[in-house]
Formats: sequence, structure tokens, C-alpha cells
Amino acid sequence: MYVGRDMTELSMMSIEQWTDKELGYFHHGLQQMTPYLNVEGTSIHREIIREIEARGGLHQEATWTQGTKPHYD
Repeated sequence: MYVGRDMTELSMMSIEQWTDKELGYFHHGLQQMTPYLNVEGTSIHREIIREIEARGGLHQEATWTQGTKPHYD
């Protein structure tokens, strides 16, 4: 389950201030709803994708309890 800031709070701040987990979570959710998004939703999704690309993708370092594949809850 996602525990973090919701889209209302995040929309009031620069996307550069979002965490990788927030970017990954909302990218995954918007990706699932792509056929149903209006122009504003598509624009937000594009901004999220650009920010993920600017950061060099979403990476997670492996630990003893989790692998390298990020899980967004």
C-alpha cells in the first residue's frame, strides 16, 4: 500500500522535489489509465516521464530483504 503524499499535495510543488517512489507510483497508476486520461492527465504523465528520464530512470539497490526491481505498492 502506498504511503506518501497524494497528487493534490504533489501538484502544488515542483516535480523535481518528488521522490523516486512518488514518481514511480504515479507513473505506474497513470500508465494503467492512459486510454482514459484527458489532456491534463496526459500532460502530467508526460512531465513525470520526463523527470524519470532526467534522473536516469528509476533504480533500486538490492538489499538483503528486496531485489533490484522497484515495487510501488
